[in-house]
Amino acid sequence: MHAIPATWAFRIPAAVILLAFSCYLQTGNSRVLAEETKPVFRAGAATSNITPPLGELIVGGWQPIPATNIHDELHARCLVLDDGNVKLAIVLCDNVGIPREVFDLAKQKIEAATGIPASHLLLAATHTHSATTARGPLKTLAETDFTDYQRFLAHRISDGVRRALAQLEPARIGWGKIDEPSEVFNRRWFVTDTSLLANPFGGIDRVRMNPPRGSSRLDRPAGPVDPEISFVSVQSLEGRPIALLANYSLHYVGGVRSGDVSADYFGYFAKFIGDKLGATDQSPPFVGILSNGTSGDVNNINFREQSPRKYERYEKMQEVAEKVASRVFEAHQQLTFHDWVPLAAQHMDLTLKTRQPTPAMVDHFAKITASSESNSSRRRSREEIYAERIGKIQQAPEEVSIPLQVIGIGDLGISAIPFETFAETGLELKDRSPFKDTFTIELANGSYGYLPTPEQHRLGGYETWLGTSYVEENASRKIVESLLEMFRSLQQDNGRK
Repeated sequence: MHAIPATWAFRIPAAVILLAFSCYLQTGNSRVLAEETKPVFRAGAATSNITPPLGELIVGGWQPIPATNIHDELHARCLVLDDGNVKLAIVLCDNVGIPREVFDLAKQKIEAATGIPASHLLLAATHTHSATTARGPLKTLAETDFTDYQRFLAHRISDGVRRALAQLEPARIGWGKIDEPSEVFNRRWFVTDTSLLANPFGGIDRVRMNPPRGSSRLDRPAGPVDPEISFVSVQSLEGRPIALLANYSLHYVGGVRSGDVSADYFGYFAKFIGDKLGATDQSPPFVGILSNGTSGDVNNINFREQSPRKYERYEKMQEVAEKVASRVFEAHQQLTFHDWVPLAAQHMDLTLKTRQPTPAMVDHFAKITASSESNSSRRRSREEIYAERIGKIQQAPEEVSIPLQVIGIGDLGISAIPFETFAETGLELKDRSPFKDTFTIELANGSYGYLPTPEQHRLGGYETWLGTSYVEENASRKIVESLLEMFRSLQQDNGRK
């Protein structure tokens, strides 16, 4: 660069020199100011113990039984994200299904204590079948109407979110997916033997849930499965793992001792993924979370084959959790982390009609009830259980308002459905979502029974029986369209950030 001749210096007015220097200072100050005002992405996580007292009823089977032992503690596993403008929380609870009223009470407490709006709180159950009940005939948010455990659960969920909020720190976030097809099988089957298809309503279905394993009478599965494990990982700016939330469309695994309380494979996953990420014995503690995807018609039994061997108690659920954690860890090695992504959430209530018993059903179960009253000492039959359920439905409202929710994390969309949802519904949402990546958390923000598609309703089977499924047969279609519309709105909002 050539120097300016000294003889030229007098030709540059002092005002011009001052103006140039002022512009330089303003540009530098603007750059510094932009750095200072750039939003910071933060994350925090915590667990909250929700283990019930012994004696509470475990409701995973046909007949409730009292809890006599705690095999492993139950938790509400909480993740809070903050993009500098929007905060949201995701909580997974070790429970078979939690009523909306209990979740709403928890949200009420969280919003009052933290300011995070209820629309930005996604609370869900894992669907472990070895936890005690949080259900009950609730109609208001008056705490006096709740059972002791329901009040305790709502408080502990609130406490967990508040503790996760207190752990917020600058963080990076990434998400990924990987398939694990070896543990997901559709449990609804077409069979060639009509004796396997009788239902408690006095009729014959077209498909059977959980048919005999390895039977020559099996024809084909009645629906698809979703083998994909989706996950979200957050870590500190230095690379310390903070939390990992995974999603797998597999029902509980089971294999517990009678009377044991356990978080099932969801709890084991939380431990195993922390071990694989080298996140044990750190402070703050790492939080592993596994949510239940759309698995209302899926379990891990390969019905084509005889059981290869007899598993010890808790062995199979550990095997499944280890396999899922290993696959997540494998994909995690290739993960791209982002220093900042926009967050967004939307919530709506959708009104659905409830299914009502036909006069023929009422007459059928009236006869069942009359005959069972004369022999009350024996174990109740399937017909007697459904007679009781039909009696309750006759007293229930003809409409129900159910909560739907979507969350946007950058290019990732998460939908929340308060039902045990069939795999094909989750696959449709993934296929039609405007987000690059999508997964669904079921039994979220409430618990309203099974959600078969209209096509599956026509096939019958346990998941479609009135008393197992409560809402109109077209409900899944209305829910999918509502969620997709919310996704589109959410993506537009994210695009404006």
